[in-house]
Amino acid sequence: MKPKNNHIAKLAGYLRANPDDIFSKFALALELLKVNEVSKARILFESVLEQDPGYLGVYYHLGRLYEQIGLFSDAKKIYETGIILAGKQNNEKTRLELTEALEILHTETDHDS
Repeated sequence: MKPKNNHIAKLAGYLRANPDDIFSKFALALELLKVNEVSKARILFESVLEQDPGYLGVYYHLGRLYEQIGLFSDAKKIYETGIILAGKQNNEKTRLELTEALEILHTETDHDS
């Protein structure tokens, strides 16, 4: 029994029935990451961001995904945009998480600068 695959199939079904369902896109992308379907997750995260730039949860996960595939400049931009958005939404917890992710990225990529 593979519960992750069941989650993926269920969420994909929801998304087929309602292609504009942002929550299903986001949740499916997270499940796809768990089974290392990075390119599919990226498409979904980017779609969420395009559809609703105010969907704060996507910024951390898309930034991490960009880091994972070596797109450090894109990760930096995503984190920075998310930090500004979190501030505007008065979401201090997410703002701090994104700030920490950005600081770690800077630390890990300093030798490349």
